[in-house]
Amino acid sequence: MLNNEDFASDVQEEANIIVLTDDEGNDVEFEFLDTVEYEGNEYIVLMENVEDTEEVIILKIENLDDENENYVGVDDEETLNAVFKIFKERFKDEFNFTDEA
Repeated sequence: MLNNEDFASDVQEEANIIVLTDDEGNDVEFEFLDTVEYEGNEYIVLMENVEDTEEVIILKIENLDDENENYVGVDDEETLNAVFKIFKERFKDEFNFTDEA
């Protein structure tokens, strides 16, 4: 559902919680985990703010201007895996990653 949607970033931020609005107008809370640069692009790494959720969501950051940006789903599996690998390396001591991803 969320992987292929564009998200507006005119969002509310509290601590590490970001509320994104999908293209259907639904607000979804995420925990901000990291920003990763890969091949000249920036990606945001999020986890849906739902109890017992362990799924990471990676969205590409598209800057609209100096103050606004959009988050766009990434369809390229190779890019997703590369960004996730960078994220896992940075946080290997903070999270218990499984070999599935």
